[in-house]
Amino acid sequence: MTATLVAKNLAAGHGDRSLFAGLDLVVAPGDVIGLVGVNGAGKSTLLRLLAGLDTPEDGALSLSPPTATVGHLPQEPERHPGESVRDFLSRRTGVTDAQATLDVATQALVDGAPGADDAYAVGLERWLGLGGADLDERAEEVAASLGLTVGLDQPMTALSGGEAARAGLASLLLSRYDVFLLDEPTNDLDLDGLERLESFVTGLRAGTVLVSHDREFLTRTVTKVLELDLAQQQVNLFGGGYTAYLEERERARQHAREEYDEYADKRSALQGRAQTQRSWMDKGVKNARRKATDNDKIGRKFRSEASEKQAAKARQTQRLIERLDAEAVDEPRKEWELQMEIASAPRSGSVVATLNGAEVRRGDFHFGPASLQIDWADRVAITGANGAGKSTLLALLLGRLSPDAGAASLGSGVVVGEVDQARALFHGTETLLEAFCAAVPDTEPAEVRTLLAKFGLKAAHVLRPATTLSPGERTRAALALLQGRGVNLLVLDEPTNHLDLAAIEQLESALDSYDGTLLLVTHDRRMLGSVRTDRRIEVAGGKVTES
Repeated sequence: MTATLVAKNLAAGHGDRSLFAGLDLVVAPGDVIGLVGVNGAGKSTLLRLLAGLDTPEDGALSLSPPTATVGHLPQEPERHPGESVRDFLSRRTGVTDAQATLDVATQALVDGAPGADDAYAVGLERWLGLGGADLDERAEEVAASLGLTVGLDQPMTALSGGEAARAGLASLLLSRYDVFLLDEPTNDLDLDGLERLESFVTGLRAGTVLVSHDREFLTRTVTKVLELDLAQQQVNLFGGGYTAYLEERERARQHAREEYDEYADKRSALQGRAQTQRSWMDKGVKNARRKATDNDKIGRKFRSEASEKQAAKARQTQRLIERLDAEAVDEPRKEWELQMEIASAPRSGSVVATLNGAEVRRGDFHFGPASLQIDWADRVAITGANGAGKSTLLALLLGRLSPDAGAASLGSGVVVGEVDQARALFHGTETLLEAFCAAVPDTEPAEVRTLLAKFGLKAAHVLRPATTLSPGERTRAALALLQGRGVNLLVLDEPTNHLDLAAIEQLESALDSYDGTLLLVTHDRRMLGSVRTDRRIEVAGGKVTES
């Protein structure tokens, strides 16, 4: 079934803060609409509104035909306790809900309830359309093709991060919705997963709205871009792909700045002229009063007429200013930018970390033997598929994991800063301020507030329980921690997950000036090309090679 989703005049906000208003959007079959904007602009909120999960403050949604199915896949898929992989796939594809509806309709049909025939027909059509008839068979095939080797009856909570990412991708590849709403589907995917996702999205007949901070993925997939501009409180739809959007946005911003500068210059010139005219008029009146005598009627008349002329000119100039202000041009508001620096601790010893024939055995997984040395100021990119052993390699290098055979050691004077580890600090029930202060005990709370504000985490954030922060806010808090305490070994494990596009570019800039040792794990193809590295380590099947 082909379907069209239409949003008219949508508005949403958080408390007294408006996110967007007057938003119109048509999601037609074959559309792939990239939804972009800074963290907090309302991207996830909009997807939930389009999915019918939340109610807008204003506006309306319509779906044609009304029986079409809309699939919303959130950026952090819940792993329910006791839920098997098979059940997870059924829930995410919508088959679980469709099966429950069909069971109710079937029972009504058996009971002879009025209208049961129609309800059963609708329920069966929906179940079949979502792929319920052959889901189990397809699930086995897709899981095998993705290298998800765990049994589908295993609990989701028992899966590793890499396995969970494959299960999330499998749920998407198995889905047969009429409209797709995808929130950060690229997070945690390796290069093979990204290629599969790209192929799936570009091959869809269904309309799609997606949020992603993977610039290469956006470039390869989207046909339109919807920008939620929080700074300007505007919603802008750009035709063409992501590259065309960047170019058009830059032209639009340059034009807006030029238009405002022209208006401001013209108004300033008129104000200057009006001030001069008023000054001349005031001087003329004073001179007329000073020189006025009863027998100098001609001179008095001349000075009075001159003063009146200046007054008339001043009034004319004021009218010009008023006409100009009637069509005033608002100054483009400067967008918030992450101005990031990575504080450096005193340098470590010459050798930062070493592995010597290190091996790790965990069930069927065997890592190593691996021999490796990381020296001071090395800039190392670590790549490999999910589940290949990248996390094991990092854990060995950082001393968090002891090898089952061989040796691993961390050098002297090494101060580690790790984004992934820091994200975990902000998952508790304590406030963000309390969690951050505990990590930097020598820093005053007032200084912590100032630092967090630089990363867009202000008063409304610092007193909230850390666990209520969005994934993007937790990532920014982790980056702030890198600036708050000096490090000389920086470990970034998929740092672009949940960061907005502007923040990713700022992070790349900060990495360029960082002079310590860097271990970068990322599947972001643009970041791998943008960040300066001098070594590339590939991990595959537990084996480590350097190119």
